[in-house]
Amino acid sequence: MDLQLEQIRDQQKASWNNFSPGWKKWDDLTMDFLKPMGDEIIRLLKIRDDDRVLDVAAGTGEPGLTIASMLTSGRVISTDLAEGMLAVAQENAARRNLTNFDTQVCDVCELPFEDNTFDAVSCRFGFMFFPDMRLAAQEMVRVLKPGGRLATSVWNGPDKNFWVTATMSVINKHMQLPSPPAGAPGMFRCAQPGLIADLFAEAGLTNLVETEVNSKLNVGSFEVYWRFMNDVVAPVVGALSKADDAQKAQIQADVFDLIQQKYPDGNVRIDASARVIYGEKA
Repeated sequence: MDLQLEQIRDQQKASWNNFSPGWKKWDDLTMDFLKPMGDEIIRLLKIRDDDRVLDVAAGTGEPGLTIASMLTSGRVISTDLAEGMLAVAQENAARRNLTNFDTQVCDVCELPFEDNTFDAVSCRFGFMFFPDMRLAAQEMVRVLKPGGRLATSVWNGPDKNFWVTATMSVINKHMQLPSPPAGAPGMFRCAQPGLIADLFAEAGLTNLVETEVNSKLNVGSFEVYWRFMNDVVAPVVGALSKADDAQKAQIQADVFDLIQQKYPDGNVRIDASARVIYGEKA
């Protein structure tokens, strides 16, 4: 990996470690929000009792924790760049009395496993943040056994994810934020239909399937939504860190107005949409 990609990787590691306390705080809400995407990954992977499963970019543990609970003699290894996130995953596994769930800090572009090790690989919302998505796909396929299954989820475009754009659109109106370089890690980097499927095909996967999965961020109120966005959503936190107090107050007020227009009854359940992509190793 070249120096620029290494720098991106190191920035990602630092960012996710920094946000791990927020993810721990909001884990129940976040896992409920992301459950439909994890469920679709699990459905496509057709988990067997004795499977050895790799969960990449595992964060606080899902869907690897749920997969581990389905296995009788199999095992899950959950990997992530951020040891802070995996510490939360370990706590979650202990709370669920899962003894077949392990964690390992590592880079997806340099997986520390032998070829043909795993029966299945899951990766929920990781690809958008990988410095080299092509190399990541190749590494995942490398460690899959022949006949092994791989499934991932990525966010659909901003027009289908009001839970993000409700805040970011207001921030962009109030602040002159620099445009990220083309292809830089970000929420909607993989939104284009077929993008990940093409990477999977290039890496040697066949029987490709791509489905759309919708969800709701069930925050209940504007106040909860605002606190959630400020604790776990990196683009929001990064942008607001550059705003003065007056700007922050105005942004918060404008986001509240926008949410109130969309959900006048006060029951804030915000739309989200993702793509789940599946393939098999020949």
